[in-house]
Amino acid sequence: MSFIDFNEIVRQAWEEYDPSREIVRIEDISAKVSTNHVYRITLKDHNFIVAKLSYFGKYEHFVEDHTIINSLSNNLPDPYENFLARSLMKGNQLFVHRYKDDVIDAWVVFYRPIKIRNKLPRRLNEDQIVKLGREIARFHKACDTVRHTLPPSAKTMNVDIDGLLETLDTSDGKFEYGLYMDMIYQQCREFKDNYKALDADSLQAIPVFVDWNIGNFSVTNSFRLFSRWDYDWFRMSSRIMDFYFFSRVVSDAGDRTIFTYNIDVLMHDRFLLFLKSYHEVFPLTEQEILLLRETYRFFLLTYVVKYGRYFFHEIFATKLQKDTFELHLPSVDTDFNPKPLLEALNL
Repeated sequence: MSFIDFNEIVRQAWEEYDPSREIVRIEDISAKVSTNHVYRITLKDHNFIVAKLSYFGKYEHFVEDHTIINSLSNNLPDPYENFLARSLMKGNQLFVHRYKDDVIDAWVVFYRPIKIRNKLPRRLNEDQIVKLGREIARFHKACDTVRHTLPPSAKTMNVDIDGLLETLDTSDGKFEYGLYMDMIYQQCREFKDNYKALDADSLQAIPVFVDWNIGNFSVTNSFRLFSRWDYDWFRMSSRIMDFYFFSRVVSDAGDRTIFTYNIDVLMHDRFLLFLKSYHEVFPLTEQEILLLRETYRFFLLTYVVKYGRYFFHEIFATKLQKDTFELHLPSVDTDFNPKPLLEALNL
């Protein structure tokens, strides 16, 4: 991408939002493995806010997601009423600035600063895994409780997969995916067939954040969720969408700087412990456990293949996509075994 003055886009967004409050400094606080842009804005009155700039996906989906999240942040019951970072409103509407020229179509939203407690340790012990499993179940239960109060979402898993299939039929898609076109087509068809066979649309759609990397949220000393500030992969979907990342969080390898998205963590003993702890609080069903394979397939196809070059810097995206095509997608139908998970939950 040619040079773009992102700071100037953020400055223009603030001018549109409230020109009466002068900006003193704009600092880039973006994560270094991602292409997303996050800024800390210091104002002349000594207050500061956070700006998020994005330019992938669809503008309408960006606005939709943040509208749902803002509603969720206001409606979540105790103890999660202050868990989510809130976006700034102008009048009675969520404020989103759209910048569009011949080079880029970008969108800016502002967040109120949020307090941060403890990040999870890079490797959890078994007691911590049990606590985390129970806490995530309580949070999912709270999200399920308020789901009927949230704005509607047009973005579904099938919509995303159809979007990828449409991309494959373009000249850009043929150039980008080259030799892997047939594999992607096949995997998309497998997902759609299996999703339908599992009657996955019958499952309740709740707010899910998908990417539970330990750098995206904080917890209290007792492992209760305290704050969350990253919404890049948010969607309304089955709660099972969240589980692949939790299998990685509780894995024996723990959080690593160099990583890949392998499937075997879904069958490790430490993830079974997490599942059992979760199940005690908010019981899972056989249908949901069987859907784990398809949510993993969907994750690879959508967040790595379709959006990888936007979520990750080029060096990471290239490696992750190579691993996905050569290792992970071929393993989806051969290496996932739901039997130990079902037995662990007595399903």
